Amino acid sequence: MWIPFSQSELMSPGKKIKTITLSGAGLVGSLLAIYLSKRGYDVRIFERRPDMRKNRMAAGRSINLALSDRGWRGLEGAGIAGEIRKVAIAMKGRTIHHPGNTTAFQPYGMEGQAIYSVSRGGLNCVMMDLAEKHGARIFFEERCTHVDLQSSTAIFENNLTHRQTEERPDVLIGSDGAFSAVRLALQMTDRFEYSQHYLEHGYKELTIDAGDNGGFRLEKNSLHIWPRGGYMLIALPNMDGSFTCTLFFPFSGDPSFESLHDKKEVRKFFDEVFPDASAMMPTLEEQFFSNPTGSLVTVRCFPWSYSDNVMLIGDAAHAIVPFYGQGMNCGFEDCTVLNKLLDEHDDDWSRVIPVFQEERKRAADGIAELAVQNFIEMRDLVGDPRFLLRKKIEAAFFKKHPDRWMPLYSMVTFSDLPYNLALDAGKKQDVIMDQVMALPDIENRWESDDTEKFILAKIDGYKKVVSGDLQ
Repeated sequence: MWIPFSQSELMSPGKKIKTITLSGAGLVGSLLAIYLSKRGYDVRIFERRPDMRKNRMAAGRSINLALSDRGWRGLEGAGIAGEIRKVAIAMKGRTIHHPGNTTAFQPYGMEGQAIYSVSRGGLNCVMMDLAEKHGARIFFEERCTHVDLQSSTAIFENNLTHRQTEERPDVLIGSDGAFSAVRLALQMTDRFEYSQHYLEHGYKELTIDAGDNGGFRLEKNSLHIWPRGGYMLIALPNMDGSFTCTLFFPFSGDPSFESLHDKKEVRKFFDEVFPDASAMMPTLEEQFFSNPTGSLVTVRCFPWSYSDNVMLIGDAAHAIVPFYGQGMNCGFEDCTVLNKLLDEHDDDWSRVIPVFQEERKRAADGIAELAVQNFIEMRDLVGDPRFLLRKKIEAAFFKKHPDRWMPLYSMVTFSDLPYNLALDAGKKQDVIMDQVMALPDIENRWESDDTEKFILAKIDGYKKVVSGDLQ
């Protein structure tokens, strides 16, 4: 059993700390453990789940994530990006699957820019390996049952033996996800702000198996979307040639998870609504009823700390819905920001934590709002001709005037502009684009000098959008 520190040895302002305990060995917890271990801290991680590395094949088939620039910066800062690139597939744009089996490709960003499909489980396995390689110790099947904030003490109970371990580190960090046990302790404190909001939609994972000889049955370097207004199906590529699909679908109503009662109804619905995908899913019915239906929640809270020796990070502080592909990337950016602040404040956590939570709270609230907005865009708008024209005009203007304009998607996905500033800039650009789209005969005039001058005039009083400081 871990020998706890005495009360007199608890952290005080300016005290150099040595020991850190993380509750949660997920993606953010594992990356943070690497950063902290490289800084010389004694890092211990307690994870409630079994060690998924003992069944890597199953872990590699879990839900896919989209790794973009913010996430890559987090990995590069920890010196592990090269290892992760080996298990990532570039997605250079969206392939939209329209009703009637026609498709259209919409590139992401500028030439050469892409987001990357990675398996959550496979990535987590690699990152836990690297965390241990850098000196962190991980204990599995350990569930956090109690947190004493006054003494930064956490009690973990082993799921198999029921043996309890008491941890009293210099700093306790909750990296234990949207339903964090560490955050639950903070919720019991005075004036702690907390909210959670569920979408009326849930999600279910499905699979398109690889073709002959492990070939890809859809375009490999693309994120595939079947937008159907009110719901959608997406698919991301895997290294083995398969695609992990996710159906985002209402819980109730017609159609909904509730309205599909049996295998015959499921197949009929997919044949009618997603015919090309349905044809590539011979085991659709079995998958649909055996795979769980998940919920989609946004969590907001503040403060993210208690007395400078307990803090939250990642989803424990700011869980968001997945529609901007930024949940993991935001969590990884938490790690890079925290590491930068430790550099700036000479590892004085009493100064670092307040600055960290103030800065990242604003950013997290920004991406939470953007993620919900993007759900509407993905399910309802990406197939609309007027919407596509709007995006085409923005892309063309950005190419000619990158110092005056950056599309919101690029600000979020291909820059390090704080999410909250990207949100603000995007709202101001939306006002301009609404005016552009209202111009007479814009469908035929969008490439004209007059339209370009109109946009320039509208932003003339603004500072450069890429600075994130629009006036």
